[in-house]
Amino acid sequence: MSDARPGDPKPKRTAKPDPSSPGQAIKPEHIRRWGPIWSRRVGWVLAKVLWNTKVIGAHHVPRTGRVLIAANHTGIIDGPLLHGVIPRSSFIIIKEEIFKVFVIGFLMRWAGQIPVDRRNGRAALLTALTMLNEDRLVGVFPEGSRGSGDVKSTKAGIAWLAVRSGAPVVPVAILGTRPPGEKAGHVPGPRAKLHVVYGAPFVPADPEAGTGRAAVAEAMTVIQEKMSEHVRQASTSTGVPLHSATEI
Repeated sequence: MSDARPGDPKPKRTAKPDPSSPGQAIKPEHIRRWGPIWSRRVGWVLAKVLWNTKVIGAHHVPRTGRVLIAANHTGIIDGPLLHGVIPRSSFIIIKEEIFKVFVIGFLMRWAGQIPVDRRNGRAALLTALTMLNEDRLVGVFPEGSRGSGDVKSTKAGIAWLAVRSGAPVVPVAILGTRPPGEKAGHVPGPRAKLHVVYGAPFVPADPEAGTGRAAVAEAMTVIQEKMSEHVRQASTSTGVPLHSATEI
């Protein structure tokens, strides 16, 4: 009899994970729990010294216990910027292509970050779930890649993690990393004014609804709506315009 439960991420029909794929090969024991101790400091220097980042609403992030951070993703620097200004250690799910770049990949592993194969995210999700069950904070960019920042393409992964772990979700708007008219690979200049705005935590699904597909689908809808609303309100309150491709 299979041990799988309804709502578990389905593996692709392959005999074994591809060992050349960091995202498919990742396991919880590979994650260096002490990695954020040093990497957060690097991120903070980038956020506060190289760039001029204003952080709003950091008090919304619970200082203990399991937490999911859900952030919009428009610019190439969003990952290290977010990692540096989260007020506690974070383990962020990052596309595996970054881990294949020799020096950067080495640093990402030592920073304790989680690679994901966007074609088959099962291993990354199970690793992230283990981290949450250890009462740690996991960061996710629901768009999956640098999009327009509208969070319309919210993936089921964060919903599955929220339902399975029972962790509250804290929405985050990252603004200014890709100004209107700039391409996705844009890197802000020194002392560029950036904003990271945290929203109030919420639980996207009724704990009594179980952990099956219906609960995940409901959580996915709630997360998408809350994220879109938060990004829009943060843009309005800060006066930072969203990229022209944004559709919310």
